[in-house]
Amino acid sequence: MRSRDLTPGRMIGVVFDHGDDFFTALTDACRVHDIKQGYVPMFIAGLSTAKIVGTCQRLDNPEAPVWAHVDLTNVEALGGGTIAWDDTNQMIVPHIHLTAGLKEHSATARTSHLLDATVQFLTEMLIIEISSPAMRRVPNPDLYDVPQLRLG
Repeated sequence: MRSRDLTPGRMIGVVFDHGDDFFTALTDACRVHDIKQGYVPMFIAGLSTAKIVGTCQRLDNPEAPVWAHVDLTNVEALGGGTIAWDDTNQMIVPHIHLTAGLKEHSATARTSHLLDATVQFLTEMLIIEISSPAMRRVPNPDLYDVPQLRLG
């Protein structure tokens, strides 16, 4: 376990528009407000499409990360995550998870790491900037190179 005191900065409200690419809109909001790191305590979203980590296949190694995805359509979602900064590529690295209810399947839900999504009707989000310490995402070679958040 690792922990650090975080110094919050600004709180930004973002409303995505119908048809927006989720990650492009998030990146644009961070660029406009010069946010390089922070967290998303929660967001609500209607999504016409979403790709989340998952599979219906048998896993050869259940302890290894799953790199496959499942495609979802016509969902209502609730999510949250963190935003780290990539010094090399000079860009944010969001890590977003969501729970998505499939409307035409009695709102049956799927929950996982979000890979891609298109906004349907709305997405409303709060971004809390973190002033310090530095938040970076570093691949861990001991855990299948899964990028893990580092604080400071």
